Amino acid sequence: MRALYYERFGEAPVVANLPDPTPSDDGVVIAVKATGLCRSDWHGWMGHDSDIHLPHVPGHEFAGVIAATGRDVRRFKVGDRVTVPFVSGCGHCHECRSGNQQVCEAQFQPGFTHWGSFAEYVAIDHAEQNLVSLPESMSYATAASLGCRFATSFRAVVDQGRLKGGEWLAVHGCGGVGLSAIMIGKGLGARIVAIDIAADKLSLARDLGADVTINSRDVADVAEAVREVTGGGAHVSVDALGHPQTCCNSISNLRRRGRHVQVGLMLADHAMPQIPMARVIAHELEIYGSHGMQAWRYDAMLSMIEAGTLQPEKLIGRHISLTDAAEALPAMDSFRESGISIIDRFE
Repeated sequence: MRALYYERFGEAPVVANLPDPTPSDDGVVIAVKATGLCRSDWHGWMGHDSDIHLPHVPGHEFAGVIAATGRDVRRFKVGDRVTVPFVSGCGHCHECRSGNQQVCEAQFQPGFTHWGSFAEYVAIDHAEQNLVSLPESMSYATAASLGCRFATSFRAVVDQGRLKGGEWLAVHGCGGVGLSAIMIGKGLGARIVAIDIAADKLSLARDLGADVTINSRDVADVAEAVREVTGGGAHVSVDALGHPQTCCNSISNLRRRGRHVQVGLMLADHAMPQIPMARVIAHELEIYGSHGMQAWRYDAMLSMIEAGTLQPEKLIGRHISLTDAAEALPAMDSFRESGISIIDRFE
């Protein structure tokens, strides 16, 4: 199979022919039709994820067609159109049995714990626990764009943040995760404040439903600016970027008894951010993490997409090839892209 891989962290990835995967007894092999390029892949390439063992094929946001099944797979067959949550569960541990596969005690993540989807084929274990059937009306590119960004944002806003219509949602960082959160928040009937440093991303945020945009370079105090425009602070605030400053701003801009949800990864030098704990205690703030979304929860999100309430295809930016991705992956630290880049050509 054609695949993009790297042999050392931080060195240029290459496209080459690698062995095709085979399914485990309870697994499948998926022919990848589209896969998203995500900043998490950049973190992996930089060596920030201890689960990655070299050489490695990245990629964790994908959709495709089942090409082969293991002998124990009953609910899915060759030819089925599917996608997979980027955090997949073992199906046997306490968390999986309670329906919380996103924090499975023995979780696996394509593109991190094993070879991922920047390839023509990818193998997925525990298929019946983790595969999601796709509507025939949904394109592979749209399904891939759900990936870790849209699905993670859905769980962050709907399940963890418990956002309701009429509430204020603040979104810090208008990349793929942030723009997804804005669209989902608007679909729920909330009012949205979007914060970023890039005018083009803030413009896109407005197009997707943000009621107010704030360029953090133009204000002295981001949290105070959010509290002012929302009349006391956001009910729910999401750090979609993953930086000590955006994390602190997101917590500080909440109204009393507000909910902060941390989605953006903070790794390496940013792994231990300072938290305004005095405000957390005095205002009874709630702080949550959000780590993917369970396969069984996709139905709620897919229903909103099929109804037209959510339109994740609007978040897609470029369509690129594997060869293009070899250059695009190392450049992801620059935050130049608006929208999600989709790999759909394996050349």
